[in-house]
Amino acid sequence: MVFGPAKVAVYVDGCFWHGCPEHGTLPKNNRDRWLEKLEANRARDSRVDRQLTDAGWISLRFWEHEDPIVVADRIVGVVRRRVEENVSPKG
Repeated sequence: MVFGPAKVAVYVDGCFWHGCPEHGTLPKNNRDRWLEKLEANRARDSRVDRQLTDAGWISLRFWEHEDPIVVADRIVGVVRRRVEENVSPKG
């Protein structure tokens, strides 16, 4: 999700695809390939977060297993704060 005027990007990461330390699993077959793939996903996530930060955005990441009410409350709080700070959509 993207909240453009507030410059907030929200990601809900899957436990398997993003290597959740609590719920992430690794298939037994082709283990090395999966390790490589999941590490590449995490590296991409970090790269995207840095790019967004450099552009003045806030990147919020949540795990798929997190309580949706808690997640929604956090998103609302961050977006409201950013709007109140009058974050410019252009820069």
